[in-house]
Amino acid sequence: MNTLEITHLTKSFGNKLVLNDVSLKCETGEIIGVFGRNGSGKSTLMKLIFGTLKADSIEIRINTEIILPRNIIPSGKIAYLPQEPFLPKGLKVCEVIPLFYENDRQDKIFYAPGVSKFENTLVGKLSMGELRYLEILLIGNLNHHFLLLDEPFSMVEPLIKEMLKELLILLKETKGILLTDHYYHDVLDATHRNLIVKDGNILDIQSEADLKHYQYLKFYSETNQPKKI
Repeated sequence: MNTLEITHLTKSFGNKLVLNDVSLKCETGEIIGVFGRNGSGKSTLMKLIFGTLKADSIEIRINTEIILPRNIIPSGKIAYLPQEPFLPKGLKVCEVIPLFYENDRQDKIFYAPGVSKFENTLVGKLSMGELRYLEILLIGNLNHHFLLLDEPFSMVEPLIKEMLKELLILLKETKGILLTDHYYHDVLDATHRNLIVKDGNILDIQSEADLKHYQYLKFYSETNQPKKI
């Protein structure tokens, strides 16, 4: 089992304190959801852990070994799915897969459920759901111990959401997964435990009732679509 532990994480933007000396732990075999209103620091948290955004303070340990933020990406121990698509739009799916995997390792992607339906499609022509599914397949099957997923369910078709959930169940057998998304029903379906970022703190939550208690659901409709406020 591998363990990712974050402690003493603090981040400010100017005079705004976004994360205040927070801590969290993620282990192989679990999927953790992170909730929070827009601007609360969910995506910031992901970027700080991955090292693409500089923290005011942070201590990162993997299996008790301290890893400096600048060494997270070179270490190959944490993978990150950003909100924005990152695959080249002008290539076909069958041309993108070899960029990530060589020889027989490609088979795990080519023969994954659903891929045969769009393997000859240009990346730029994929639906949002197909694209997110492909992205998570590609980074999820690499040798990283942990996955950080920023809005994996956002704007994804219902059928592909179910494929994504099944994929996450497979991936968590060898990885720890931290994900954030406003589609809270999908997050609760997929996760083992959940957190919420509120007022610079990270708090444990147990159910949808806790999301109501912390006034998170006040800002979202029952269809999971953000309300205009």
